[in-house]
Amino acid sequence: MELFNKVAVVTGAAGGIGKAIINQLLEQGVKVLAVDLSEKSLEIYQGFDEEQLHTFSADVSDYGQVEAAVKAAATHFGSLDIMINNAGIGMAKPLLEHDPIHDFDPVTKVNQNGVYYGILAAAHQFKSQGTRGVILNTSSVYAQMASEMTFTYNVSKAAVDMMTKCAALELAPLGIRVVAIAPGRVDTPMLRQYEAFGLWEHISKEQMRQTFTQPEEIANVVSFLVSDQANCINGCTVSASDGFENFKYPLLG
Repeated sequence: MELFNKVAVVTGAAGGIGKAIINQLLEQGVKVLAVDLSEKSLEIYQGFDEEQLHTFSADVSDYGQVEAAVKAAATHFGSLDIMINNAGIGMAKPLLEHDPIHDFDPVTKVNQNGVYYGILAAAHQFKSQGTRGVILNTSSVYAQMASEMTFTYNVSKAAVDMMTKCAALELAPLGIRVVAIAPGRVDTPMLRQYEAFGLWEHISKEQMRQTFTQPEEIANVVSFLVSDQANCINGCTVSASDGFENFKYPLLG
């Protein structure tokens, strides 16, 4: 997919989708800066060739740290071609049980501010290089639909969709492309919190073929979207949900 020797930053590198994205990019010959909050979480990448994969600890809710990660990629590998704002957190909690400081602010800072910071830092880097680049943001089907217990998550992902559109418009004159992907029910550690509510089997049936999407399937779509083959896809969010948002859970079946 014409990705060989391109340089990418991937945030949320230690999560289920992040790991799958990085593995897919490495298979395509991409040089990756893997970014996550703690150095310990990045130990999963020990043993990789430093010329192909480099790790960087950063808090995406802090613009200075995101900017430092972008600069580290450009310094270590010589340039930047792809920015994947994948870091995200979520928690299941009824709205009326919220404490704003604990249940709204942290999710907003990571999911919304973190994407904004990644867009801004990468765009500045692309402009300074005088090169075109691609920015991909991880959204969610929940950006388009209401659901119980996920108020803050849904709101933050809706913001990701709008930031994708607005950034694509403003950055188009520079040749920078901005897209988003909206996963549905992906079998990741974050989704596993629903097991505690006794909802695991139920939520697996909320996709058309009634099975969870695997992180590797999301990574396949991501690698296409950041490639030159997807050059005509810009300023939009691509659904990767097996139809999650397009039908009502069947009464029978």
